[in-house]
Amino acid sequence: MRTREAILPDAERIHELVSAYSGDGTLLPRSFAELCENVRDFVVLEDHREIIGCGALHLYGTHLAEIRSITVDPVHQGRGGGEQLVKALMAEAERHHVACICLFTRRPEFFAQMGFSVAQREDLPDKINKDCCVCPRFDHCDEVAMVRGEIPKVSILPEPTTWLVKLRV
Repeated sequence: MRTREAILPDAERIHELVSAYSGDGTLLPRSFAELCENVRDFVVLEDHREIIGCGALHLYGTHLAEIRSITVDPVHQGRGGGEQLVKALMAEAERHHVACICLFTRRPEFFAQMGFSVAQREDLPDKINKDCCVCPRFDHCDEVAMVRGEIPKVSILPEPTTWLVKLRV
């Protein structure tokens, strides 16, 4: 198995992998168009040239990046592919000089083994204001917020209500 940067033709397989885990709420649903627009955020995991997993690194700024959409095809789980994806994304964050990496998960023990620690959702307003505010589970989130690095003291995204006011004007 090996990881590599995703390219546009990979978007269809990435969409299949993400969709397989978004029906039950494990991952946020992402449209094919959204994945095409953001394919440069993704790393894919290949086994004998077949894409068997993926993950993305969303950059908010040098203060924060988010690892998201980590998934490995169930047939190929348990062989270290998830760890390979996370390490590849952490290396990408380091290349961009990101001070803190965050993620939201239902498997905190997996990420704790990779140096992540539990954080409060409220400490990550960029993530909350971008994705969580539109999540159907916002008021009853069962995911654990985790970080690696220093929790940011700044936020660059305005609160969603600010966006709505600007759109109405």
